Amino acid sequence: MSEHKNGCTHDCSTCGHAKNGQCPSQQQSSGCSHDCSSCSHAQNGQCPSQQKQPEGCTHDCSSCSHAVNGQCPSQQPQSLLAPANPFSDVKKVIAVVSGKGGVGKSMVTASLAVQMARKGFKVGIMDADITGPSMPQMFGVKGRAQGNAQGILPMETKGGIKMMSINLLLEHVEDPVVWRGPVLAGVVKQFWSDVVWGELDYLFIDMPPGTGDVPLTVFQSLPIDGIVIVTSPQDLVSMIVKKASNMAKLMDIPVVGLVENMSYVVCPDCGKELHIFGDSKIGKVAEEIGVPVLAQMPINPELAHLSDEGTIESANLSHLDNAVSGLEAFLNK
Repeated sequence: MSEHKNGCTHDCSTCGHAKNGQCPSQQQSSGCSHDCSSCSHAQNGQCPSQQKQPEGCTHDCSSCSHAVNGQCPSQQPQSLLAPANPFSDVKKVIAVVSGKGGVGKSMVTASLAVQMARKGFKVGIMDADITGPSMPQMFGVKGRAQGNAQGILPMETKGGIKMMSINLLLEHVEDPVVWRGPVLAGVVKQFWSDVVWGELDYLFIDMPPGTGDVPLTVFQSLPIDGIVIVTSPQDLVSMIVKKASNMAKLMDIPVVGLVENMSYVVCPDCGKELHIFGDSKIGKVAEEIGVPVLAQMPINPELAHLSDEGTIESANLSHLDNAVSGLEAFLNK
């Protein structure tokens, strides 16, 4: 048991240090087994209730040689980053997010990954949309992932893009994933810690829509270098984009830029761009949150067909050239 505070009267009812009427030196976690070696709350093999402050502590951190940024080491926030697989060397991690579903976020993720791979980079895709995985279908990747002593081995597309998705682990791809939030979040962390990604220049994470458990876990547990926000040309855009942008700010993660999907359709007869969802508002929204517009993707029936056939890697994705260049410049500045 740790030492009591200097001047302790042993009367916890009047002590300013007491928590819930109990001395901090006596507080242990609920369900404590007194085995610190296997306890998730332990710090350096010691119970937090037994953590000592430096000998001779005056409780004045401003003059303490042990202080870090003016704060006692015992009060320093702990990193929530999950450890990467020891056999992974991922240089940049990009999360592709959307404030709501149905805007084509997965299509954008796949398209960006394909364009990056075409430039000669080593690329991977983590399908973090556990309850709605679509990446294997879009790339025509079938079968079940295998593993070895190093971890789970990602599968590869025909173009050499490494991929991990829950559909590559299920016995039947039609089986529903009926799991609660903490379980879903745990699977995503395993996709980072247990999967042997090897050497990658860019890892794209296809996030589930919204700002729930899984996006929060990804932002806290993985070393995200930047996010791309996908949206569509509708009146809801401003509010939805700002929700995703504000979440990124809360987590101190930079927003690389915006991609507007389904921005227009090209008339097959005259070649005119038709804005069937109304005039785009993406420029105004981007200016308001201070980020660039990376691309405006058209409605392309051919791209949808290739995705359904599992051959998206053969698609013409030239409309994303500027987006890829902007992404590359942002991540390597």
